[in-house]
Amino acid sequence: RIDGAVHSTHLCLGIERMIMSKLKNFGFKLIAVFTLVLIGVGNLAFAGKSNNTLTWTTDRDLDVALPYYNNTREVVVMSYMGWDTLLFRNPKTFEYEPLLATSYKWVDTVTLEFDLRNDVTFHNGKKFSADDVVYTFNHVASEESGVLTRRNVNWIKNAERLGDYKVRINLLKPFPAALEYLAGPTPIFPVGFWEKAPIAGSKKDFGAVNPVNSGTGPYKITKVVPGESVHFELNKNYFKGAKGKSSIGKIVFRVISDPEAQIAELITGGVDWIWDVSKDKAEQLESMGPITVVNAPTMRISYIQFNSSGKGGNKTPFMDYKVRKAVAHAINREAIAKHLVGGASAVIHSACYPSQFGCTQDVPQYSYDPGLAKKLLAEAGYPNGFETDIYAYRQREFTEAVIGDLKKIDIQANLKYMQYKALRGLVWESKTPFHQMTWGSYSVNDVSAITSHFFKNTRDDYAMDPQLKAWLETADTSTDPQVRIDNYKKALTRISGSLYWLPMFTYAKYYAFNKDLDFTPTPDEIPQFYAARWK
Repeated sequence: RIDGAVHSTHLCLGIERMIMSKLKNFGFKLIAVFTLVLIGVGNLAFAGKSNNTLTWTTDRDLDVALPYYNNTREVVVMSYMGWDTLLFRNPKTFEYEPLLATSYKWVDTVTLEFDLRNDVTFHNGKKFSADDVVYTFNHVASEESGVLTRRNVNWIKNAERLGDYKVRINLLKPFPAALEYLAGPTPIFPVGFWEKAPIAGSKKDFGAVNPVNSGTGPYKITKVVPGESVHFELNKNYFKGAKGKSSIGKIVFRVISDPEAQIAELITGGVDWIWDVSKDKAEQLESMGPITVVNAPTMRISYIQFNSSGKGGNKTPFMDYKVRKAVAHAINREAIAKHLVGGASAVIHSACYPSQFGCTQDVPQYSYDPGLAKKLLAEAGYPNGFETDIYAYRQREFTEAVIGDLKKIDIQANLKYMQYKALRGLVWESKTPFHQMTWGSYSVNDVSAITSHFFKNTRDDYAMDPQLKAWLETADTSTDPQVRIDNYKKALTRISGSLYWLPMFTYAKYYAFNKDLDFTPTPDEIPQFYAARWK
């Protein structure tokens, strides 16, 4: 590791010789990428312990780094660093702990009251109070706010100020999962923040407001370079609360679209932390000395969704149940989970993550049986198979494995691989016959955060089943836990029995990071950079 910039060509060549032997197993492309990194190393400010700067990267191109207006996992992670919520869900115990609130109580099934901290200051110097909570919730609850994921806030009717440090949140209807959301995707912003929104066409573009110094969190966001980087600095005045006291001076997120370039920069010290490393690359990195590699489970699941209803006027073979069933039996999900995803991955059979309240795996299941799959295709009128497009955006090799399995039963699936935002738009426009995507539930440990999102006749719903919507509505709003469990089970059984979805597997991420970094992954897939330390 080199402290500061490298200006010596001889030293640069020395580094190349030292590391090139370790890179040879990664293949020609990575060596080429690494060489390019070395060529530009004279301008590289190294990350790491010596500079007290933790640099992390993914391949996600962020045009907006603002909670409520970008639902990518990267911004979810940033929201925990830069902003605070009323409650904090302990990632180990799943218990709710006070954060901006000091206590709460249910007044009735549609009313929550919170007492608030009186010792919190926003990064812009303004003192936090009940006015900020009321302002934030009344803004995001409005349809005109343009919040990207309405499900995160569409249960809020409004918020009222009961005192300088006391608020009431009124719900539109009973919503027992409210505490989960108040401990997750509902960060608090200062009064007046969205008044700065520029006009786009005939209305304000609230997602275009600069997020700098707009939170109360352990780190303050200082700079956003769209498509390139997001910069945070330690909030030295952070209050002592559930998130603890952070110590790393700066945290930088960088966009590096090529996974092999990420690995090269990790090896050379340009970045300190990466995830979604492929299994084979992770196993090779383990032998490289200055890098820690961990495989850990996450709340994210993979699923295949079929346009089973012909939504959007698109007639596809997947409107036939036997075709969907053939696909389900053709895919070797166990092999993909074990050999590609990692040891902490597991096959799932239900449209939810196993730990979520109301999730059951006691639903119809489909074993790997290519012979049965071919028989079902023939019965559906496709004895010679058919050709179709399959859409995906994440871990190309996982979908390529699916394509390989489908080819064995004569389904020629042409991969349309694209950025998440582009694919999400096609799904909303009902333009994909079937697709493989993922969902992390915003780390909300409740079935309402996943099953209800996809099966209540929304733009993400390809089934459009009114009975499903009714069961889920009952489960989402009942205050009786058993009623919730019973109705979620009915819905999950129908989804699997009708094969509106083929649930694939739980994700298990390979994390690779600087050995100087004390970092522990958590199942909620929210890296706690604010809790990381240098050894």
